[in-house]
Amino acid sequence: MDNKQLKVGVIGVGALGRFHTKFYSENTNAELIGIYDANPEVAKRISEEFNVKVFFTIEQLADACDGLSIAVPATLHHLIALPLLKMKKHLLMEKPLATTVEQAGELVGIAEENNLVLEVGHTERYNPIMGFINDKIEDIRCIEARRLAPYPPLRPGMHPRGTEVGVVLDLMIHDLELILHLVNSKVKKVEAAGIPVLSETEDVASARITFKNGCIANVKASRIHDQALRKMLLYQSNSYLSLDYGERSGFVYSKGKNGSIVKEEIPIVDHNALAVEIENFTKNALIAVNTGFVPELKVPGRRGLEALRLAIKITDELHAHNRKYGLFDGKPGEINQY
Repeated sequence: MDNKQLKVGVIGVGALGRFHTKFYSENTNAELIGIYDANPEVAKRISEEFNVKVFFTIEQLADACDGLSIAVPATLHHLIALPLLKMKKHLLMEKPLATTVEQAGELVGIAEENNLVLEVGHTERYNPIMGFINDKIEDIRCIEARRLAPYPPLRPGMHPRGTEVGVVLDLMIHDLELILHLVNSKVKKVEAAGIPVLSETEDVASARITFKNGCIANVKASRIHDQALRKMLLYQSNSYLSLDYGERSGFVYSKGKNGSIVKEEIPIVDHNALAVEIENFTKNALIAVNTGFVPELKVPGRRGLEALRLAIKITDELHAHNRKYGLFDGKPGEINQY
């Protein structure tokens, strides 16, 4: 008999993991078995809020589940995910998939060899505006993307959230995955610059990416801005799209008669992107549990690997730029090496 609900758990129930817990608890296709967090006080608080059981080891939680969300610091992704994949568990991994290409490649390989769902939390792919713009894309020639955020709050004894890696892996990678999806071409050249300001890793970064089909993307990210901003401009031969991921809104500007510009608002059917992402993971993992086969995924592990590969390349280039001009002492491809 087919399972009607996916038995799920959440590993890491801090700021983001709390929302994973909330949306699983509201999902009719999921049976929320329990949670785990390295901080007992955090686990207790979330347990009481959502009336969910706390497990005291990851292994005990995994034994009781078919699928799990992993919402821990990026530097722990590989360490936690590897044994879970070997236990044949389906995973929804928050981005980035890992902090090195080698680690991410190992996770992807095990998932594919064992017909396991491994989805990566590039949540912007579930943003309401994405359902419309795919039909408006013809021949993107130039992209401008900006992703700005305030510096995360300090946490006693821990890095501020996300700063265990640089801003490229923390924030910019969202736009990199979107750009790879939209352009659908191999990367030819990368130029980048960035510096740490408040963290040990870079807090601001700028990259210029040239693709083999001639498209160029200029991408900027900052986590020390006074306001949050997530915008992207997509330029084509006879039109361009202005997208605001934060406001979940956008416009298409097209070439009209007599050189005029026609403005069309993107119709939005609003929803919570993370809730939809979790719904998709639950359905996909449930299919895999019942059939032994993985359905087509929106952001599979291999796509997360490609986004990480580009993010690491950008990080390497900005470290090389800084060494060239004597700014910092970073090592290519490594984290926390300034």
